[in-house]
Amino acid sequence: MLPCAITYLNTLLTNINGMKAAGFPESAYKAQKQIAEKISEHINVISENVQAMIEARKVANKLSDSREKAIDYCEKIKGPYFDTIRYHADKLEFLVDDKIWALPKYRELLFLR
Repeated sequence: MLPCAITYLNTLLTNINGMKAAGFPESAYKAQKQIAEKISEHINVISENVQAMIEARKVANKLSDSREKAIDYCEKIKGPYFDTIRYHADKLEFLVDDKIWALPKYRELLFLR
């Protein structure tokens, strides 16, 4: 998911820089710049939350009691991190071109027969 988004972001930035170098006015690449900023924001939030979730999982995995571990995963991992990561990944699905997104998109899975 993230490599696809990063690839698309790099493509957008290459296009923006090419348009700047060719002397296009900023209005010509304004939309691409806004999309690149949104993609970058979503990637950053996902990356930060994945790292924090990994640290929280390390703590939870040290628990020996299965019930306590399950509660810890539910309250300290799924709630604060997983839902945030999922939200931003869903937003990336709409921004990244279908040809670059390697996985089936959530909306495509809903209508798969």
